[in-house]
Amino acid sequence: MRAPAKTFRDLIVWQKAHEFVLAVYPFSESFPRKEIFCLCSQFRRAAISIPANIAEGFGKRSRADKARFLNIAQGSLEECRYYVILSADLGYGKTQELERRLEDVSRLLMAYERYRRPQRVSLNS
Repeated sequence: MRAPAKTFRDLIVWQKAHEFVLAVYPFSESFPRKEIFCLCSQFRRAAISIPANIAEGFGKRSRADKARFLNIAQGSLEECRYYVILSADLGYGKTQELERRLEDVSRLLMAYERYRRPQRVSLNS
């Protein structure tokens, strides 16, 4: 078992989310000029929101606050999932690598959320 994270940078889910952001930038760089203030900007903002909310949630003390920020990260992830689909449908580039990275982040984020939930004690034991 891994040692507990000391900072958000120790979280694998944050690391993978950050790598996704770093992949979104060069991908969206090739969008048509008309998309600079629309799809490009929205895609980048949503991508940045994933690791940013994981980091902010890490620093919160209460379980409820942590859960809220992880939920926001999950919402931003789903927003990015749509932008990947839209980018492909508009012919703005090959999205397979972004899809793979996004799926990795999604899987890790769901696992982290489950880990953060309080464990229920069964009264039948």
